[in-house]
Amino acid sequence: MLRKLNLALNVVPLFFMVFIFTGCQEKGKSAVENEVIPVRVIKVELLSIKNTLDYVDDVRAQDEAIIYPKVNGKIIEKIKEEGDKVNKGDVVAYIDRDEVGFKFEKAPVESPLTGIIGRTYVDKGTSVTPQTPIALVVDMDKVKINLDITEEYLSRIALGQEAQVSLQAYPKERFMGIVSKISPVLDLETRTAPIEIIISNSDHRLKSGMFAQVQLILEEHKDVPVIAKEAIMGREDKVYVYVVEADIAHQKNIKLGIHQGAFYEVNQGLKVGDLVVVMGQQKLYEGAPVITE
Repeated sequence: MLRKLNLALNVVPLFFMVFIFTGCQEKGKSAVENEVIPVRVIKVELLSIKNTLDYVDDVRAQDEAIIYPKVNGKIIEKIKEEGDKVNKGDVVAYIDRDEVGFKFEKAPVESPLTGIIGRTYVDKGTSVTPQTPIALVVDMDKVKINLDITEEYLSRIALGQEAQVSLQAYPKERFMGIVSKISPVLDLETRTAPIEIIISNSDHRLKSGMFAQVQLILEEHKDVPVIAKEAIMGREDKVYVYVVEADIAHQKNIKLGIHQGAFYEVNQGLKVGDLVVVMGQQKLYEGAPVITE
């Protein structure tokens, strides 16, 4: 009888300890669930978004040619200097022929095309041969950029397709070019095909040799719901975001379309004006109370 009484006395405190511990757990869990979580949100807006291929390359004159003399001799007169305009057939320099048996007569060096003298390579008195470059003439009314397009995207490139061009020399401006040539043959080693983009340059602001960033526009969707990449959670076909309604977070499954940089088109699951969480969503759950910054 005494043994049973002692056992009972030992069990009663243990029961109360378990009760108190369980109660604390439930209270702690409740406190976590009711914690107000600070988040940052942005509104879903209608924007235009483009799917692009991005490249970098150098600007070149549409047409350019190095001028060579036809005879041996010395440069005795320079008619054109760098920056001068020339027409096809204009004399750039004269050569004093030093071949034995020829009567002295100035030999002209002529431009093979209309444009601007981009560079001269010789001075008066320089000895030259038919292999000596005299000057570079460029036609700058239009400039070009040559790109190599990988095989997987080649079917999405067409003549006349638009390309947006940015240059370090004009950081706040965008220049529009068009695809003017597409090679019918791929390089067997790189699996790429060369294309040419032409940009109008009547004011000659674009110079041969400038560094350019090119965006080939594959498709453009105008006035579609767009969100920032930071808002997106999940992977592949199971992506979702948290939307705040009346200070409560709700998980919304979404379907994405094309993206441009850090912005994604939303095809399904959101509407314009929805407040989407872009910071603090890692702590969220369905029905979580939040405070927006």
